[in-house]
Amino acid sequence: MSLNSPTHIIQEAKRLVESDRRSEIRLNANGGNCILIVCDPMKETEYITHFEELLPDAGYSIIDLNKCLIDFVTNHKDELVELYNQLQSATHEIFKAPVGEESQDLFKAIMAQIQQAFQQDKVPVLINSGSLYGTGIHNIHIMENDIVMKAALPLIILYPATIEPDRIMFLGKHPASKYRCMIIN
Repeated sequence: MSLNSPTHIIQEAKRLVESDRRSEIRLNANGGNCILIVCDPMKETEYITHFEELLPDAGYSIIDLNKCLIDFVTNHKDELVELYNQLQSATHEIFKAPVGEESQDLFKAIMAQIQQAFQQDKVPVLINSGSLYGTGIHNIHIMENDIVMKAALPLIILYPATIEPDRIMFLGKHPASKYRCMIIN
């Protein structure tokens, strides 16, 4: 098995989460509480298959961000049309409302699912994070949220990106934050 195979990488993340070395995550994540598994965007489906095979339901909760997006749009279709017409120059606010604004948005729905996993004493694992592209929701928003930062368990994010010498490029297109996470690739 190759050291950078999906199986090896997922098992390494699982070992960190399930060991007494969990403090190592916060240390390597600059105080954060997240493991970012960076994968080639073309191999994301392969990683997802391995996540489903290797992570036991008892300790992990796989949260499909594609499903979150589809459910959000389906459940708020009429409101979204109205919001889109109002916010044409700031459509990302449809999915992540400005700080302090009380409205239902995709970001709050995702954070609620993460919180539910923590309440069930499960490690949330975000998959299909590419579906967030263009929504205004970036990995740093999730990683720095109090729900994640204060949780006893870490969050794992499968992150389709390319790695350049000095930065990570989300989907090979958008610079991504690597500040509040431990990176495994």
